[in-house]
Amino acid sequence: MRRAIVLLSASLITLSASAASAQNATPRNLILFIPDGLRGRIVTPQTAPAMAEVRDKGVNFKNSHSLFPTFTTANASAMATGHYLGDTGDYSNTIYTGYPVAHANDTVTPFLEVNPVILDVDEHFGGDYLNEDTVLKMAREKGYSTAAIGKLGPTLIFDHTDKTGAAGLHSIVIDDATGGKNGVPLSDEMKDALTKANLPLVTVPRGENSKAGDAKTPGTTVANVAQQAYMADVASKVVLPMFKARAKPFVLVFWSRDPDGSQHNSGDSLNTLTPGINGPTSMAGIKNADNNLAQLRNALDELGLAGSTNIIIASDHGFSTISKESKTSPAAKLSYEDTPKDFLPMGFLAIDLAKALSLPLFDPNNKNAPVADNAHPRAGNGVLGKDPAKPDVVVATNGGSDLVYLPNKDKKLAERTVKALLEQDYVSGLFVDDDLGRFPGTLPMSQLGLKGKAVVPTPAIVVNFRSWSSGCEEPLNCSVHVADTGLRQGQGMHGSFSRGDTLNFMAAIGPDFKSGYVDALPVSNADVGATSAKIMGLVQKSKGTLLGRVMSEAMPNGATPKAFAGSVKSRPSANGLRTVLNFQRVGTQRYFDAAGFPGRTLGLDEDGGKQKTAGR
Repeated sequence: MRRAIVLLSASLITLSASAASAQNATPRNLILFIPDGLRGRIVTPQTAPAMAEVRDKGVNFKNSHSLFPTFTTANASAMATGHYLGDTGDYSNTIYTGYPVAHANDTVTPFLEVNPVILDVDEHFGGDYLNEDTVLKMAREKGYSTAAIGKLGPTLIFDHTDKTGAAGLHSIVIDDATGGKNGVPLSDEMKDALTKANLPLVTVPRGENSKAGDAKTPGTTVANVAQQAYMADVASKVVLPMFKARAKPFVLVFWSRDPDGSQHNSGDSLNTLTPGINGPTSMAGIKNADNNLAQLRNALDELGLAGSTNIIIASDHGFSTISKESKTSPAAKLSYEDTPKDFLPMGFLAIDLAKALSLPLFDPNNKNAPVADNAHPRAGNGVLGKDPAKPDVVVATNGGSDLVYLPNKDKKLAERTVKALLEQDYVSGLFVDDDLGRFPGTLPMSQLGLKGKAVVPTPAIVVNFRSWSSGCEEPLNCSVHVADTGLRQGQGMHGSFSRGDTLNFMAAIGPDFKSGYVDALPVSNADVGATSAKIMGLVQKSKGTLLGRVMSEAMPNGATPKAFAGSVKSRPSANGLRTVLNFQRVGTQRYFDAAGFPGRTLGLDEDGGKQKTAGR
């Protein structure tokens, strides 16, 4: 097969002179509001009135897409840089770095939603592990006032190479760690302003919302109200007035932990698939994020900034209910103290691969201690091989999909690993590093924009897990998938190639967007980054070529390109399985709807679009 078409920049699409404020004498302001984990079709005037109003009065991006793997830091990297994951290297929330990360207890599989971990990985990879400039960095250097407020991890990603944050030239960063040893230092200006507003210098904790429960104890039944009320107060009562007083354009990123946190930890559905993530706790999380947006919009009105401020709402991914069931997994047939009988434990993929490949399993999150029978790795991650310091296989556990690394680039081992994965009923689709060759039943990673200029190690295999609908009026609102996680069946997770996970929520309103416009064209989180840069007049010196496009059709007098649907199939494996990818495209740019084995992925149409056969 010819190599996958490279995703190209939207420079191929030209905006007319009045289509973007980049050509205005005074650039406009921008608020990028990210309601983490908000599903694309869950917003109504009843569930989220503020977001519904932006969608209905502004631009409704009804055909929106999260990038796969559908995880938080991965999509944060896309929104922050406008690049696909093959360029940023932020393949999932947990990755393999190839070296022990000191700030993650010397594991080689760090969880990236921790500020010191991001900075450690930055330092190891030349000062910028994403290898691409972010919109906040570019805006800051152009003279914009910049701030990022919200959830720990993705918030810092928007200006992670700015190491001090202590002066007016730097971005304001407020997250869970603010005021603690792992927080970005506050400038004297921010300290004084917070004090005058009677707001603490230390972020309010999540409290009950942080409780995930266990196999016998339900998780939280409350949304993340107190912490996010603090964040919204900081944004509306301190940062926006400060930015107005500076009398220059600004960019504010507000990353709402809800509904993600409340859906993950939901205590409404312990060990059962219904109501799953549609119980009262999850719905309260949606309303909590909506209240934060309403507060920000009210502040813009009161400050006289609404007319000069664009607002883009984009959730990082959709969401699904967790299933922990499998009939084929050896791991599910063992007994664990913290796992109900016959359920998949955390780290089941690492356990199953170790057995299939006859390799010892060690725990990289427990000083490479051997993993005993009837035990699982602490965080699910595993290093496989005789010497854990020089592993043959590394599994980075994430949720609705996992990453498998082969540090030695062993093609025969890759073939054995693929064969083992094809035998498991929880697998639905495999994507293999192009450099390892073609394997029946799999598609090359380049088909997904996962092969680019990334400086961090590239996964050998991306493993997608099975998904389906539990049954409701809108199937994508009750997506279910198998998840490799410590959370329980009935709680929430994401990361899969289900359309329930790839369909995020996206809308926009403001002077550089049309009013009452329904955009039928496919758009993605990489497009959010590209469009943000365009309307602010920012020019990125890109290292990679896997760029999002400017959503010109949503702008007054902007160009409206054509879109097409397509599908790619692998050759069938020995047991008849083949990975199918459904996508849409604008020009040569692909938007990924769903992928996996037909019958095992929600929203996957085996016959959708024009077929191409890959992997020959």
